[in-house]
Amino acid sequence: MSRVRITPGTLVTAAADLADEIGFENLTLAAVAKRLGIRDASLYTHVRGLADVRERVALLALTEWAEALGAAVAGRSRHDALTAFADTYRVLATGHPGRYAATRYPVPSENAAASAGVARIVEVCYALLRGYDLPEPDATDAVRLLRSTLHGFSDLQAAGGFTSGRDLDASWRRAVDTLHHTLAHWSDI
Repeated sequence: MSRVRITPGTLVTAAADLADEIGFENLTLAAVAKRLGIRDASLYTHVRGLADVRERVALLALTEWAEALGAAVAGRSRHDALTAFADTYRVLATGHPGRYAATRYPVPSENAAASAGVARIVEVCYALLRGYDLPEPDATDAVRLLRSTLHGFSDLQAAGGFTSGRDLDASWRRAVDTLHHTLAHWSDI
């Protein structure tokens, strides 16, 4: 059996995949090393420790999210863009729970600022809202509303928090339509 060549990129991708399987909070250096088929000490050739691995997984996840969300809204506006953004967000959050948890990991501001993924997510959010013609500080408030709503629904869904017999997708559609209505009538509020 040939040895897999370990690079910082392969290590971080393996850690992100593992986080999706076992949970970001359960990610350990020993688990990553086992996944890669190497000894724990070998990881230190590429990373400084667990906090470094978690930060790198967070930045990877944010970059992946930025690419997916950007592709979802490209060429769309208003309700179509919002729906594509929201649906992509939900799929990512529920389909990649470890990466999703990683997007909330507290990355130091200087490292977040250097990340193309972090900047791209902000850019995509504001591009989505341009169709609603919201000036500042309304645009910032709208981004916070959007993120809170999508996060809350996705997080509750992932945790099994919706137990009513109501179709989950129907509730999701209603939430997205309500967001659209709110954004379209922002100045009336």
